[in-house]
Amino acid sequence: MNLAVTCVLALAAIPLLKANPPMREPPSNPAVEHAFDEALRQSYEQLFATAAGLEFSKPQIERRRKFEGQAGGDCREKFKTLEKRFENRGSDLEKDLKRRTRSLSDTERSGIRCEILECRARRAQADHFQSTVIPNAYANRIAKLTLIEEWPAEELRIAEALRSGEYRNRRWADVKDIGFRGVGDGQEKDIKKGSEAIEEMRRNGMLPRTLTDSEVTSYVNGLAETIAAHSDLRAPVKVTLLDSPEVNAFALPGGFLFINRGLLEAVESDSQLAGVIAHEISHAAARHGHRLMRRATIASIFYQAAQVAALVFTGGAGIGTYYAMQYGFYGLGLVLSLDLLGVSRDFELEADQLGIQYAWNAGYDPRGFIQFFDRMATREGYIRGASWFRTHPPFYERMVHSEREIRFLPPREQWMVRTTAFDAMRDRLRTLPVPKGPPVPGRTHGKTPSLSAPSLDCPKPKLDYSDNDPLEKLCAPL
Repeated sequence: MNLAVTCVLALAAIPLLKANPPMREPPSNPAVEHAFDEALRQSYEQLFATAAGLEFSKPQIERRRKFEGQAGGDCREKFKTLEKRFENRGSDLEKDLKRRTRSLSDTERSGIRCEILECRARRAQADHFQSTVIPNAYANRIAKLTLIEEWPAEELRIAEALRSGEYRNRRWADVKDIGFRGVGDGQEKDIKKGSEAIEEMRRNGMLPRTLTDSEVTSYVNGLAETIAAHSDLRAPVKVTLLDSPEVNAFALPGGFLFINRGLLEAVESDSQLAGVIAHEISHAAARHGHRLMRRATIASIFYQAAQVAALVFTGGAGIGTYYAMQYGFYGLGLVLSLDLLGVSRDFELEADQLGIQYAWNAGYDPRGFIQFFDRMATREGYIRGASWFRTHPPFYERMVHSEREIRFLPPREQWMVRTTAFDAMRDRLRTLPVPKGPPVPGRTHGKTPSLSAPSLDCPKPKLDYSDNDPLEKLCAPL
């Protein structure tokens, strides 16, 4: 019998721990809810242009916001129920394996162990959806409702700031002096810290294998160097491409920038990639990593700071979550409490602002960052894309903060959006072998304690939900 079917049949006999409520019906008339559905399908960029013309009353918006919150809570409960069911089933199998260990044949033992791994993988998926995917998906929808409600008034305030000249008083308003304005003084001191953090990460098996194709690396390096030359970064930018399918990137102190293959596959233009790279360079320029290390009062500071950098700077849960999602492993210890480390949402807001300025200064359409943010929030696959949104601040604040900064920048007659060089890079990327998955800690680093499952000839877990399932399917009752 197929292993996945075996696990499902076994779980079917276990009663639900908590009744899964039916999908909630929107609390208003069909015409209004259809209009809300249409509006929520718009991108942030479209909503900035259309919100003022949408005629929803405050009570209607509030009812819809309450509905979205309740629907998101119901969906999370569904996945919490699934997580507990798979946890219980896995625990029962482990007890059975221990109890019968002397009487089992090798074939029987292998079958039970493979079934345990199957349940672990399904539990990992359920946990990831209830803790990250579903909250992110519904936070995005609620943020768009807030935009519909609040953006028209905010747009008037922006227009008044432009008219009065008050916008010149914002922090880092001196965009004509980019590179000479004292952002992150002392960056050069961070190079050694960044190098040590990278060595620690490699020693502990935290980095996927490197992507070394010359055509792809040449394009990305050129783009990064162009943006760095038009930024406040004074340390040389050093780019490493990681052959990981996860959509993510992160920066370490000293100008070290890591970009995943999944990110290169997800962006749709030079300007989108420029927006992400500029955001990352901003973290290094503003010395956020240095400030994070200084605030984190935890042991093995470089190791922990490297972990946090890999998780925080573009919102990645990434490496740990990806392992858990793909293989069902636990105990990687990569998800740290940002509140305990004193990480402020101001880091992300500052990097958003500076990154938009650097992309603008390099001649790229600064709205590429908003376009990519929306792509991750709305259209990209949930599993690979969800890691982008692990950090604060909320969607609405980041989008409005970014749009405001774009409107305050001096206009340009022409932007660089998409080039033939970008298309050639993407074409080349499609010809390269698809990575099988990131290296497992402990399996390729001899001195690292193994955190992986035992090496067994088990079939790949057949997970219940796919990366691209719509919310309607994910949140359908059990």
